Amino acid sequence: MNVYDFDNTILRGDSTARFFAWCLRHRPGMWRDIPAQTVNGLLFLLRLRKKQAFKQRMLHFLTLIGDVDAAVDAFWKVNFTRVKAWYPPRHRDDDVVISASPEFLIRPACQRLGIRCVIGSPVDKHTGLFLGPNCHGPEKVSRFRARFPGERIDEFYSDSRSDDPLAKLARKAWLVKGERLEAW
Repeated sequence: MNVYDFDNTILRGDSTARFFAWCLRHRPGMWRDIPAQTVNGLLFLLRLRKKQAFKQRMLHFLTLIGDVDAAVDAFWKVNFTRVKAWYPPRHRDDDVVISASPEFLIRPACQRLGIRCVIGSPVDKHTGLFLGPNCHGPEKVSRFRARFPGERIDEFYSDSRSDDPLAKLARKAWLVKGERLEAW
């Protein structure tokens, strides 16, 4: 099986940040949360708030957008074109995506790509609350092993060295830089 990160790997850009920006444009009720979002961002930049706490507070905007499923569907209708050209020819039926992005957000795009196994951060799409650890770094390895005990990764693809723990499990790992693939 081949394993992929999602943001900046299969997709150009960060899906969560793009969804947040899309919702700002299409769900005006979100604007009332901007002062708190600004404080949240500053606390994170000053290293006074940990990454998962920052992400959870940022995802609070989900409480302000109404029908989350409809918003996600409308978002992917516009943003699915951001899938990088190098991925579709490599697609295999046993591909796995493991991402720090909320699983509910990336699953529809992965399904459109024919990717059946999606492992993302467990986030309640109505509240923005994390239901488990952020799926990042070593947590990706834990989630992979829990889902596929004893399985080997043929090839791994990511844009980020923070995925080194998962890359080490693969027979071959690729660093994705735009549309270029370089050996890890």
